[in-house]
Amino acid sequence: MTIAEAIYLLCAATSLVAAGMLLRHYGRRRTPLLLWSSVGFVGLAANNVLVYVDLVLFTDTVDLSIARSGVAAVAMLVLVYGLIAEAAS
Repeated sequence: MTIAEAIYLLCAATSLVAAGMLLRHYGRRRTPLLLWSSVGFVGLAANNVLVYVDLVLFTDTVDLSIARSGVAAVAMLVLVYGLIAEAAS
């Protein structure tokens, strides 16, 4: 395993841990921004997993760059929506 491969997996794990911590805190406080942030971080973790799959597992056979970009865009849109909804309320 190279350093780049380890970093891809560590980024995915970090995003999942952040999502878990946000979700746990959402369970106590019930603030909608915490829920939207945790969903966004789950999307970012999925993006990091797709990066690993695309660049490490399927290097020459499949190009997942459009799927990776789509998942990252949706994750960012969820975070932005949560921020806008929180500011409006």
